[in-house]
Amino acid sequence: MLKCTAAAFLLVSTTALSAQQAGVRAASLELPEAPVPQFQTSPLQTSASQALAALPAGSAQISGSVLDSTGAIVPGAQVTLLNETGAPVRSTSVDARGGFLFARLPAGRYMLRVTCNGFAPHASSAFDLSGEQTYVLPDISLSIASTNTEITVLPTEVIAEAQIKAQEQQRVFGVFPNFYTSFEPHPVPMTTKQKFQLATRDTLDWTSFIGVTVSAGVEQANNSYAGYGQGAAGYGKRWAARFGDGRISDYFDHAIYASLFHQDPRYFYQGTGTTKSRVYHAIASAFVARSDSGKMMPNYSYLLGAMTSGALSNLYYPHADRGWDLVFTNAAIGIGGRAAGAVARELLGRKLTKHVPGKDVPYTDPANTPSAATH
Repeated sequence: MLKCTAAAFLLVSTTALSAQQAGVRAASLELPEAPVPQFQTSPLQTSASQALAALPAGSAQISGSVLDSTGAIVPGAQVTLLNETGAPVRSTSVDARGGFLFARLPAGRYMLRVTCNGFAPHASSAFDLSGEQTYVLPDISLSIASTNTEITVLPTEVIAEAQIKAQEQQRVFGVFPNFYTSFEPHPVPMTTKQKFQLATRDTLDWTSFIGVTVSAGVEQANNSYAGYGQGAAGYGKRWAARFGDGRISDYFDHAIYASLFHQDPRYFYQGTGTTKSRVYHAIASAFVARSDSGKMMPNYSYLLGAMTSGALSNLYYPHADRGWDLVFTNAAIGIGGRAAGAVARELLGRKLTKHVPGKDVPYTDPANTPSAATH
């Protein structure tokens, strides 16, 4: 009995020990993996990574300008850069001068799409951009959208009337008339009726009477044309002669001969080029005129007008002062005065004249005159 008890105890102990060892082994198999060591990133390594990420994709750039069909800036135009698949890359609006710029671009094949309210969309053809290239596109011209375009065709006479009305507001220092200077970039020809109306408006302006009064007074003081005598009667004759000279010259130059020879009596402001070229343009205007059809021709209106005015002055100047000398003297004075006046108009007139329409628009070739107004 004692042996059985001991054997049983020994069996139980052995079984318990085996079970304990098996549990230890199972537990050791279920232990978690050792943590992976974490290494600290140095500030130098972090800065290098950030700088690498901030590097531009490329160093090429694309620039250009967006204008309308007249060459004016199109405010609010939106320019979108597309890649070769047609997907948008970047988008920007034009600046105050109508320009745009896409910088820091990688090399590749690109296209542009331009949109703006009231204008038809514009899409450029594809172009290649190489690395570090500065690509300047030709000016992009937007046309008015067909759905928003309303064209009113006006008779030339109506357009000319509007331009003449604007000219009649032009006065040097706001006082002296400058009606016969056209600052309009696209002037249209005047009708015969308009030539006579403008001549009347100019020659009978209130400042003309002041000029005649002063001139007659100077002649009276110098005893010019002594045959008129002195005193009130002499002054009156001088005043009438000066008034007649001016009115006869104005009507023959600006209306009668201008209509007969189909010439435009106005001075057309150049406003661009060197001072020498502008002075030459001004002096030449006394000898060369623009016809109503836009062609250049001898200025018969001024040349014959000066001769006619001088010839008619023989009817009322003192007998001692009459003759061909008076004709040619008055004609030379008239032509020289117009040339000098044209130089002053070209170089100073725009700065000193009030109410000049489109003051920042220079005069352009009148041969390109439009016959329609667009609204």
